[in-house]
Amino acid sequence: MAQHFLLSPAAKTLSLAKVLRMSDEDAKSSFRALRWASTDGEPVCPKCGCLDHSDLKRPDYWQCKGCKYQFSMTSGTIFHSRKLSVRDILGAIAIFTNGAKGYSALQLSRDLCITYKAAFVLCHKMREAIGAARDEGALSGNVEVDGAYFGGYVKPANRREDRKDRRRKIHQSGKRQVVIAMRETKGRTRTGVVSNEAEGVALTRANVQAGATVHADEAAHWDKLAAHFPIKRINHQKAYSQDGANTNAAESFFSRIRRAEIGTHHHVAGKYLAAYATEMAWREDARRTANGSQFAMIVSAAAIAPKSDAWCGYWQKKRQA
Repeated sequence: MAQHFLLSPAAKTLSLAKVLRMSDEDAKSSFRALRWASTDGEPVCPKCGCLDHSDLKRPDYWQCKGCKYQFSMTSGTIFHSRKLSVRDILGAIAIFTNGAKGYSALQLSRDLCITYKAAFVLCHKMREAIGAARDEGALSGNVEVDGAYFGGYVKPANRREDRKDRRRKIHQSGKRQVVIAMRETKGRTRTGVVSNEAEGVALTRANVQAGATVHADEAAHWDKLAAHFPIKRINHQKAYSQDGANTNAAESFFSRIRRAEIGTHHHVAGKYLAAYATEMAWREDARRTANGSQFAMIVSAAAIAPKSDAWCGYWQKKRQA
């Protein structure tokens, strides 16, 4: 039997020990080289793009001679207003990368001896950077479309006579959401979060190139796609794959996100469900990429991602609210 990729030497090109043993200067040099690659790591003002700057007394801080803006190597990036050292941030990215089924904020906080709040925001900043760097082009070729429900669990009553039929809408919480997965055969995965699977029709039309062949199950709402794409249908009560029609790649993605929910995060629903779905789509697409390359991808994405309006000062905003 062929060896699984994750067990092969080709999958392991990143040494967490080497990352955590880096000196502060080495870590800063590595991050600067990625952020300001066009100037070989020389600082560029994130506000006006000026190359002329002067050093400030505070280490690794500069003042732009053009607009007088004071900045650091992480100013204007996803790690704007950071408190952690650059080495710890690189270590967090390496740990996050190695989580094949995701990595929980609680475990990261224990690994780096930081607060849960800091780890929670750090993980979500990495997810935002990944999402911003992903290819947003329309999917083409054979595209498999399917949906899966998350959240909205209603705990049954203790006594049997008090239990309700949770299949009825009146007895549901209204918090259940659907992740729509659109996946090219041996290609990219795109996701979206909607309130019901029927809304996946509009999402598919917006993200799939005209002329692509769409594979879907027998749910009635997917019938509308036939007016826009060549479509193949699969009846899962009869087979998982038949006459070239299947949604196995989409189901593989849902298997990954379910494992992340059950074994790692335990709760991926709510307003951050889209962020978890984006992370898992990236992990699924990069599953045959060495962890060293994955690490470089996340660091590069974080170095060029803009300041996060959602996550910069997140807990301070929560307190004010």
